[in-house]
Amino acid sequence: MQALSEKVVLNSGREVTKYQLKNKLGMEVEVISIGATLTKITAPDADGNYENVILAWQDLNLYEAHPGNFGAIVGRTAGRIYKGKATIAGKTYQFPINTFENTLHGGINGFHTKDWQGETIVEDDEVRLVMSCVSKDGEEGYPGNLDIKVTYILKNDNSLTLDYEATTDQETIINLTNHAYFNLSGDGKRDILEQELTIDSDRIYDLDEELIPTGEMIDLDDEPIFDFRKPKAIGKDINKENKHLKNGCGYDHAWALNSKENAINLYDSVSKRHMSVTTSEPAVVVYTMNHAGDTFVLSNGMQQKPRYAVCLETQKPAVGYNEVGRQAITLKCNEVYKQCTIFSFSVK
Repeated sequence: MQALSEKVVLNSGREVTKYQLKNKLGMEVEVISIGATLTKITAPDADGNYENVILAWQDLNLYEAHPGNFGAIVGRTAGRIYKGKATIAGKTYQFPINTFENTLHGGINGFHTKDWQGETIVEDDEVRLVMSCVSKDGEEGYPGNLDIKVTYILKNDNSLTLDYEATTDQETIINLTNHAYFNLSGDGKRDILEQELTIDSDRIYDLDEELIPTGEMIDLDDEPIFDFRKPKAIGKDINKENKHLKNGCGYDHAWALNSKENAINLYDSVSKRHMSVTTSEPAVVVYTMNHAGDTFVLSNGMQQKPRYAVCLETQKPAVGYNEVGRQAITLKCNEVYKQCTIFSFSVK
């Protein structure tokens, strides 16, 4: 097991720390301090070749603006908040509006923009990177001083655990996730339309035209386009006529998970890479990179484009009409927020 770090100075003069973790099999994980952002996860293909299975920007300076939140920790609240308002401890708070008339992913200067502090711990069977930061009372409109810790744990079984913990000195709301863009082809050789996705879910959350939860659920027997209970190529139904697909310009929806163990699986039949996801969270937002333009260049030298990766954002449901979902993400000052998601890589 190995842990390294190096300092990089961006064009703006901002100093960034790059952390590199490596297990005994050769799997590598790279995290930078801006946004506690994952920039590399390598996994072997059928021939034993380790390649990056997430997208990253070629130019490290882009992570200051952080387009697409590539690989970042998203907070205080992942997903949307209807009209950017929530009632907390009897008081209504207004958060920054950054998508339609709603708040998305914690606001304009969310956790993806923050400088996180890192500490590495190396043991025989795992290497850990503990990333921490403080979100001050009033930041982006949220109440309470929030202490956050996200631990990346790389083990010798080629699994990567993201362990989240947070405490507050005042009642607040919190709903964290990681926004990594997965592509199991390795170094982004192909898009993800032929990669097979499985989700142990019978229902998705009903969303309006602005992707806001209405409070209703949709049975997948009535919406087979969203049914991934059996392995299905992501591209099989993604371009079909469907009002929910139209609203998201593709998949950008939340599935209610039935199980925690191996709740989500992704498979690339060419490289034979397989990823299973186990999570403590009740939902996963699947986003198929629907709004990517060709402005920015990826670490593989190619320009980003839609359908080039898939985000699997394990989290609690977003805050919708009549503040549905708000109670589930409320954190009181005598409580500890905890979340755990495990990405396990293998060859099938």
